[in-house]
Amino acid sequence: MTATEASGLVGIGNIESAAESIAGHVVRTPTVPSPGLTELLGAPVTAKLELLQRTGSFKVRGATAKLKALSEAERAAGVVAVSGGNHGIALAVMAGALEIKATVVMPRSAPARAVEVAEAAGTSVRVTDDMATAFALMTELQASGLTLVHPFDDPVVIAGQGTVGLEFADDADDVTDVLVSIGGGGLIAGVAAALRVRRPDVRIWGVETRGAHAMSEALAAGGPVPVELSSVVSTLSAPAVSQLTYDHVSTLVTDVLVVSDAEAVQGTLDLAKHAKVWAEPAAGCLLPAARRVLAEVGAEAKLGLVVCGGNATTADVTTWADRFGLS
Repeated sequence: MTATEASGLVGIGNIESAAESIAGHVVRTPTVPSPGLTELLGAPVTAKLELLQRTGSFKVRGATAKLKALSEAERAAGVVAVSGGNHGIALAVMAGALEIKATVVMPRSAPARAVEVAEAAGTSVRVTDDMATAFALMTELQASGLTLVHPFDDPVVIAGQGTVGLEFADDADDVTDVLVSIGGGGLIAGVAAALRVRRPDVRIWGVETRGAHAMSEALAAGGPVPVELSSVVSTLSAPAVSQLTYDHVSTLVTDVLVVSDAEAVQGTLDLAKHAKVWAEPAAGCLLPAARRVLAEVGAEAKLGLVVCGGNATTADVTTWADRFGLS
């Protein structure tokens, strides 16, 4: 047993098992140097392109790992999840592929496309007024007998997301600093657990948007606390992180940085212009944070960016860019 596993965190063995389980169901996404981002930021940049993943984001990894781990009784009963968008898409598509009945609860702030894709996959979608009531309805449905596929508070889901870190460690050139977006913290928990074993000298930085900064608030408070959600970045908008993801981040992550919505949307525009990829603001937030990392650690840094998803529409991004006066 590793020290990480002994502390109750997801271990490298869990992540390697998840990789075996989901192989054939998910894409081994490209990990590539980005000349455009290197020029923009003034330091070498390697990008892990999870926006090219099946369903358009990393979420399919954790959802698939959890669905594959269900017992026959759990499969028969069906599953439920709450989502700001991407987790719902991932669960719906994979549940359909594995012939498991699924219900997804989303707040009205979730992208319309997420609801459409989930329904097209055969999933029952329940829409609530906000994320807090979405989590409450999810709890009710779980109590009725459905198996919860939580977007982040589940070691199996975290292990599935950790396969991003395994691939990054295997495929990336030498990096010194890896930046990962945080909503509820499942992705960074898994990536950090993998990298702490495979690339122990790498610094790992979490990134949130203001108004969806549950992890930085938790770190300041010494544990999970509720936050008032106001960010336009619905895919990062968890009303609180879990004790499980907090424990991973507080133990394994260098620091968590918070950027504005405007900076995250500008990051989306910059990724399109300089990296030639269409990412959502949940990934765009990495670019302003990368500048802050470089200012802190120095110009010799070699950056790794986990580009987590690309499920924002052009209309959404245009609306946000106009609101913030961006171009």
